[in-house]
Amino acid sequence: MDHELESWQAEGHWFDYLGFEVFYRSAGSGSHLVLIHGYPFSSFDWKRLWRPLTERFAVIAPDMLGMGFSAKPDRYEYSVHDHADMHEALLEHLGVGECHLFAHDIGDSVAQELLARHDLGEQSAARFQIKSITWLNGGLFNEAYAPRPIQKLLSTTRVGDVVARYRRALLTDAVLDRALEEMFGPRTKPSSRLLEQFHQIMSYNDGRRVTHKVGRFVVDRYHHRNRWVRAMRRTAVPMRLIDGPCDPNSGRHMAERYGELIPNPDVVLLDDHIGHWPQIEDPEGVLANFFEFVERAAAAG
Repeated sequence: MDHELESWQAEGHWFDYLGFEVFYRSAGSGSHLVLIHGYPFSSFDWKRLWRPLTERFAVIAPDMLGMGFSAKPDRYEYSVHDHADMHEALLEHLGVGECHLFAHDIGDSVAQELLARHDLGEQSAARFQIKSITWLNGGLFNEAYAPRPIQKLLSTTRVGDVVARYRRALLTDAVLDRALEEMFGPRTKPSSRLLEQFHQIMSYNDGRRVTHKVGRFVVDRYHHRNRWVRAMRRTAVPMRLIDGPCDPNSGRHMAERYGELIPNPDVVLLDDHIGHWPQIEDPEGVLANFFEFVERAAAAG
């Protein structure tokens, strides 16, 4: 395993969620900040932000089931609601009573569900207060989301089951690399080492056999779109969207939809060449806009 991944894992902890091991990192002190990673990777996506964030916050960053170093059970019904249950259970386990949320990709959908439960009093574990939410690129509004063809094929058709069965022949590193490179901006393409790290994260515990099942969260976005958008439109929780506009999935067009739907929208567009992974492609820009938002929200609160 890559030595950075080994170090990331070695500095982590394990939490028993209903009989499955969930990996998480925690460090720092101060107000709690929960990082909710994207699909199909892990908390390691936050590595370039980790040290600055832990200098100001008590940071908690789990790997969701089916991804990263957490368990990847084959006979499991992965869903956004279950991922939300896991985060709530982990916060109860750690005794967290209030926190900021910082979410990306599938993490946006998880944070939307957490927000709906928060405002409706429907939390599945001990109640906690959400102090703010920062969204990065993700499918916040299903009607504006444009998933890559491979994601739709794997997650919304029976082809996913076939590919999982023959994953070594069909779900190759080269196939994944092409899909990933489309998501990064023209000046911020992933290095060969980063791609290899992504491969190792996906392959850990033979994770490619469940990637298509985890990816079915895109169907949840259809089913729960109105619940989640209603929560965002009505909430008093401060929110900011920091968006990489070059992202073909959820770039400038998603930010524009956010501005149409959310009252008094707080939207930051990064440089035009930043794509789907702003925390990897422009960590300095993300940090500056995140810190400014959270400090202002804390002062107003």
